[in-house]
Amino acid sequence: MSAARRRRAASVAGALALTAAATLAATGTAHAAGYNGKCGAGYRLVESADLGSVGTVHLTWNASTGKNCVVTVRNSPGPAVWMEAWVTRLVTGGGGIDNGDYTSYAGPVYIDGRNTCIAFGGAIGSVSVTRGPGHCN
Repeated sequence: MSAARRRRAASVAGALALTAAATLAATGTAHAAGYNGKCGAGYRLVESADLGSVGTVHLTWNASTGKNCVVTVRNSPGPAVWMEAWVTRLVTGGGGIDNGDYTSYAGPVYIDGRNTCIAFGGAIGSVSVTRGPGHCN
């Protein structure tokens, strides 16, 4: 490969890397904005799981209380639709669920996540997602 082609390939690869980084940063920012502190003070966003074009399920953690919290948030509030947010402890069991017809979000749902691993998920209409097992604290 000629020196000019190598420079051009490196330039394209660099541009693609910058585009990917910007996309990830924008997505993380959008997820954080959608979450908007619905679990309360002291909770930090741990993971967000997309529900296609309709919304996102957010998992948060509060280190001082040892609790996880899950909320499912619509991208665009509107007429009430079936929504669900849930979280469960693996091994020891227990958990919480909030579901029903909502206009903007389901939850928050809390669980003591200390010394255990959890799974979480949610749904909007017919679109659902499950994450876990994981997030062991």
